Formats: sequence, C-alpha cells, structure tokens
Amino acid sequence: MVSIDEVARLAGLSTATVSRALSGRGYVSAASRERVTIAARQLGYVVSSRASSLASGRTRNVGVVVPFLDRWFFSTVLSGVSSALMRQGYDITLYNITADEAVRKDVFDVALRRQRVDAVIAVAIELDEEETEQLLALDLPVIAIGGPNPRLDTLTVDDFALARLATEHLLALGHTEIAHIGANPEFDIDFHIPTNRRLGFEQALADAGITPKSAYLEPADFTVDGGYRAAKQLLGRPGPRPTAVFAASDEMAIGAVLAARDLGYRVPEDLSVVGIDGHELGEFFRLTTVDQFPLAQGERAADAVLAKLEGTDDAAAHGALPFELIVRGTTARR
Repeated sequence: MVSIDEVARLAGLSTATVSRALSGRGYVSAASRERVTIAARQLGYVVSSRASSLASGRTRNVGVVVPFLDRWFFSTVLSGVSSALMRQGYDITLYNITADEAVRKDVFDVALRRQRVDAVIAVAIELDEEETEQLLALDLPVIAIGGPNPRLDTLTVDDFALARLATEHLLALGHTEIAHIGANPEFDIDFHIPTNRRLGFEQALADAGITPKSAYLEPADFTVDGGYRAAKQLLGRPGPRPTAVFAASDEMAIGAVLAARDLGYRVPEDLSVVGIDGHELGEFFRLTTVDQFPLAQGERAADAVLAKLEGTDDAAAHGALPFELIVRGTTARR
C-alpha cells in the first residue's frame, strides 16, 4: 500500500504539506496542491478513511434515514444525496426505517449513536418527540426532508399544494367529474402524505363548488400495478364515469393510463390523467405531472448538511421545496 511519505517524496514536499493538501484543512498553495494531486494519482494513493477520521475527528460519512429503499422516489432522492456528498469525498450509510417498530427503535437507540457518521439526513420520516430528542442529543448536523419539524432544520414539501395544483389543472380544462387514486391506510404514515394530497384534491374541488364523490375515491399502494387496479375499479363501475383522474403519484398515474387503454378508453380524449412526482418514465408516457424534483431535493439536503459541517449559515438548510406543473399529453380539455 502506498504511504503518504511516498507521495511527499514524489511531489518534493513535506509530509505535513501533503497531509494538509489531501485533507483540505490548512493552507496549501495552489501549485503545491496540484503537485500533491498529480503525485497521489500517479502512485494510486487513496486517503485512509480510518487515518483521516483519527486526524480530524470526522468519519466523512453521512447517515441517511429513509422509510423505503425499493421505491423510485426515495431511491431518486438518495441518488441526489449520494452524488452531492461523493463529490465532496463523503460516503453515506443508509438506515431503513421499516414498519417494524423494533427496527425503527433500534436505528435511533443504537445505530445512530455508534458515532459512525458526521451528520444525518432524514427523508420523509415523521419524527416523534423522543426520536427528535435522540437526534439532537447526537450533537450532529441534522437535515430533514418532508413535513415540518420546528426543532430541526427542515426542507418542507407542501403535499397539499401539490395536489391542489394538479387538481386545478384538470378543473381549468373543464373537468368536473374527477376521480382520485390515493393510498390504503397502511401507506398513510410519516407526514400523512396520501391524506394531505387527498385534502388538497378535495379543497380544489370545493373551491370550484364541486362536492367530492365517494365512488370517485380509490385507494392503492403508490405502485404502477396498484394504480392499474384502482383505475380499473373506477372505470369499470356502473353509473357515471369520471372524465379525469388525479393520482397521488406518477407511478399510480402511469398505471391508470395503462388501465384506461386496456379498457378501450383513449387518453386524453376520453380520460385525462395527472400525477405527482416527476418520474423518469413521465416523458416516455407523456404524463402530465406536478414535478417535485426529487433528485434536486437530495442534492439540496446534502449541500445543506455540508454547509453545516463547514460551519457556514446556509439558507438552503430550511424552507419550502419547489414544484412545477409539467403539462404533457395525458390531459386535455373536456
């Protein structure tokens, strides 16, 4: 294994200078830093994370707490976090909060207290008072993404506003018979995202003087298959049929599009469909959506954590996250 002394000899500099250049701590001239970079590259030298941790007191590792690892939205947020952190030489450790309360408790009681991370990012996790206290007791920078937590720096997502915007788009096109594909109760955890999106949908209808119909509300599970099955239920019932569907996620919206086509309905001529997320397949399906930029959410959270680690006051550490209506080919005027 190549040592730092070998890098110093090749660069023609002192070991102390090389150490400062590689760690990024302390002054090193641009010319010397370049010589160190070239020498390290030629020798294939990589800074030992263990040695760096002992010297700096940091692990250069950020813990990321997520409720799901197998869902597109969360994996995309994680991709944004990971890419931003890796550019700055940080690794990430994932902590998957499952529906098992014992697993969740172990993450906060044990895993996060092992001092293996320099900071924590919590993605769409509604923390109770005890969990918030445990995070604060770590005395580490913490950034949360999701609903508000007054005791933590939080990047907030206004799910009520996202849903209202999606529904208002359908109303503006002249639709009044609008169905909603939401979620089963077991998916309505952590900030009650499905509930908030349903409430935003209902508020938009109420503002337009329309009373929501119970027959036009169908639960699913935020997957393409779930949206497909829910749309078949909505479109296959006897009686009046909706002319538009607002799905609480893009994956369910894609499922609704596929179901409508299988049942012989044209999208958007016979049925308009809108979703929420900004899914990567949205362009392929020409899906109208409210994009909440999940990749950028992850990048912003990582930037905020890095700013905290460097001791700078960064406005990116809190505030509302942006969203935008993207009109494509699955919605049309009634």
